[in-house]
Amino acid sequence: MAVRPEKQKALTERMAQIGITASDIEEKFIIGSGKGGQKQNKSATAVQLKHLPSGIVIKCQSSRSRELNRFLARRLLCDRLEKGDDLDVLTPKQIKARNQKKRRARRHKKKESDNASQVSLN
Repeated sequence: MAVRPEKQKALTERMAQIGITASDIEEKFIIGSGKGGQKQNKSATAVQLKHLPSGIVIKCQSSRSRELNRFLARRLLCDRLEKGDDLDVLTPKQIKARNQKKRRARRHKKKESDNASQVSLN
């Protein structure tokens, strides 16, 4: 699924208004995570953008298409810069730590509910 030329042109104009140039963006194509099997593990369709002046990092893997993910990541970057949200930007290490805490909390909650159900059975 390709991005329509009108949308691509509108995004380019929006980036020019904000003052984002191609040299300001560092772009990487990485292997996505999550379910998806062999195709997911072999193709690098996820896009990671880093806006060098502000240090904002955007990762997008909403679609299977690299082109669409690239478009969506750039749109998210524009949204973030327009909002002025760059004060509470998380680094990749902080994101990883936050996700680990969520997993631990889910495991702990499941473990507590399993223990409670065993106690009620006895």
